[in-house]
Amino acid sequence: MDDIKPVILVVDDEQFNLDIITDYLSDMNVDVICVDNGEKALSMLQQTPDRFSAVLLDRMMPGMDGMEVLINVKNDKNINRLPIIMQTAKADKKSMFEGLNAGAHYYLSKPYDQKTLIAIVTSAVRDYQHYLLLRNNLKKSTQALKMMDQGSFTFQSLDDGRNLASMLANACPDSERLVLGLTELITNAIEHGNLGISYKEKSKLNSEGNWENEINKRLSLPMYKERVATVEFTRGRREITFVISDQGDGFDWHKYMEICPERAFDSHGRGIALAKSLSFNEIQYLNNGSQVRITVPLQ
Repeated sequence: MDDIKPVILVVDDEQFNLDIITDYLSDMNVDVICVDNGEKALSMLQQTPDRFSAVLLDRMMPGMDGMEVLINVKNDKNINRLPIIMQTAKADKKSMFEGLNAGAHYYLSKPYDQKTLIAIVTSAVRDYQHYLLLRNNLKKSTQALKMMDQGSFTFQSLDDGRNLASMLANACPDSERLVLGLTELITNAIEHGNLGISYKEKSKLNSEGNWENEINKRLSLPMYKERVATVEFTRGRREITFVISDQGDGFDWHKYMEICPERAFDSHGRGIALAKSLSFNEIQYLNNGSQVRITVPLQ
């Protein structure tokens, strides 16, 4: 999958904006497809659902506007996991709440600079590629895991965490829905918990393209290399329970349970809210945020 160049669909009714975005994205290793209205964009997405890695969507367009495209995409099970980056000059809180509630997990406020655009697009593409990798790994996992009643697992690296998320999701009903949420929470336990990467630090690392490099660097440092995170798995009669624990200092998790307008333009900070909205009926943080309990109903 890494050998295939990601394709970005850019939707804007102004040719000038399409030209600027195409020029800005020329510094990335991506292909760019431009369309000038919402009807063409939605048709293209529905006809070739596996073609694109992200959509950069203008909110204000004649005919089918960006909100209509977004709602249609999120209601289509073949493309509803595709990351939508809403670009808008209408950055008031009400408009942003509408977009966030409809499923736009990334926002760009016009006018924006090249560095900001690249950071957001890079994050969106990376997240979607990780999702596709996890989805493919699910298909390879053994169905025997569905007979597992209890287990305890430890992990340190991102690769270990992603592989574990795939395995544990496959032990549950509706594994494709669960794998994204498990991966987000397991990743949080590594980067923010055990390795102490702050929100501000991750913003900087994303803008520089150094997020995974910094994680690998910290995993080798004496103060972090002995830290492990754990997942406890328990299957009951009516539900499956996961408890994910890290060895960090905890964090104020309350503000991350929803995607808020104040963070809508950031390149990250939506993992917990995504897990809550897309994967799990219940998420409960314990021990000052260094432990999270998730329940999955079996019926």
